[in-house]
Amino acid sequence: MKGRILVVEDEEHLAIALRFNFELEGYEVEVAADGVAAINAFFQARLRETPYDLIVLDLMLPRASGYEVCQSVRNVDRETPILVLSAKSLPEDRIQAFDLGTDQYLQKPFSLPELLSRVRNLLERRPGGRPPAETETPKSEIVEFGQAIVNFRTHEVLVAGEPQKLSTLHLQLLRLFIENEGTVLSREEILEKVWGHAFAPSTTRVVDNAMLVLRNTFEPDPARPRHFPAIRGAGYRFVANPAASPDRQE
Repeated sequence: MKGRILVVEDEEHLAIALRFNFELEGYEVEVAADGVAAINAFFQARLRETPYDLIVLDLMLPRASGYEVCQSVRNVDRETPILVLSAKSLPEDRIQAFDLGTDQYLQKPFSLPELLSRVRNLLERRPGGRPPAETETPKSEIVEFGQAIVNFRTHEVLVAGEPQKLSTLHLQLLRLFIENEGTVLSREEILEKVWGHAFAPSTTRVVDNAMLVLRNTFEPDPARPRHFPAIRGAGYRFVANPAASPDRQE
C-alpha cells in the first residue's frame, strides 16, 4: 500500500471516479462527502494512529467548507499534504487556501494525469511518513467503545467526533475499568488502585465524583448510564457493548 488518501468531495460521481483511479495507483482511499465528516474522519484516523498521508479537498462542501476543514487540520497537523481540487478560480480563493496551509491547488475541470502526478509528488516529499509496523502503538493502547476512541499513549479522547479532555487520573480510572470489563469494582478497590491509598468508607464519595466525569464524557445520556452502571451496594462496572449485556443497570 503506497499511502492513505482522504478524498473530501460532495459530488458523488467525482468522488467515485477519484477513489477508483487512486486505488488503481495502489493507494488506500476513504471518502468524506461533507466538511464535518472530513474533520471527524481526520481526527479519528489521527487518534487510531492510522493517519492519512494526503488529503484531496474540495472547497465548496455541505456542513463545513473546505477552508474550515483545512483550518481544523492545520490547527493540529502542519505536515500532512493538502491538495485542493476546486472549481473556484478567483485569485482570492487560491490565496485564502494557501494562507490556511494548502500545499497545492488544482482547478476543476482537471487533467487526471496531472492530478496523479501531483499526488505522487506530494507523497514522495512528505516528511517521514508513518512509523513502521514495529514502532506502532500497541492496539491495547487504542480502545474504542460506543462513540468513543481513546488513545492512552497520547491521552487523546474523541467522542462522537468531538475531542474531549480528561485528566491523567480519569484516564487511569477509565483504563482500570477497560482492563476489568464486566467485573464489578468496589469503591474501596477503585480508590486503592487509582489513587494508591486505602480510604475510609466516608471518603469514597471521591469515586462517585470521578464516575460522574466519565459518565458526562462518554454516556449519550449521563442520567441513564449504560457503559458505567452502578451496581447497588457493590460498586461500578464497565460495559463496552451495552446492547449485548442482559444485566440490569442503574
